[in-house]
Amino acid sequence: MNLTIYHNPACSKSRQTLAILNERGISPTIVEYLKTPPDAETVLDLARKLGASVAEIMRSNEADFAAITAEVSADDDAGMAAGIGAHPKALQRPIVVNEDTGKAVIGRPPENVLELIDS
Repeated sequence: MNLTIYHNPACSKSRQTLAILNERGISPTIVEYLKTPPDAETVLDLARKLGASVAEIMRSNEADFAAITAEVSADDDAGMAAGIGAHPKALQRPIVVNEDTGKAVIGRPPENVLELIDS
């Protein structure tokens, strides 16, 4: 199983999600998205895999979200995705992608990841 986790080690939900994977013998590719922000194309792809708009996969309570929406409309997926490159804290965390199936989940709660590995 080929999984990728968009991970923030400072986030308890992200750590818990990674622990669930590791407990099941899965070593995902870890993308520390605060150190290496995803480009707009990657964010659009993540939203598609999650079946959501870009705004729906963002943390609306973050100051970075407000900074992005001050410049572009929340309905503008391309603009919002581009904004995440400059403001990665706005991205929901963690996001786990099953690269084999093209499905993704947000690990809130962390047990959501079981949908990817138990199916």
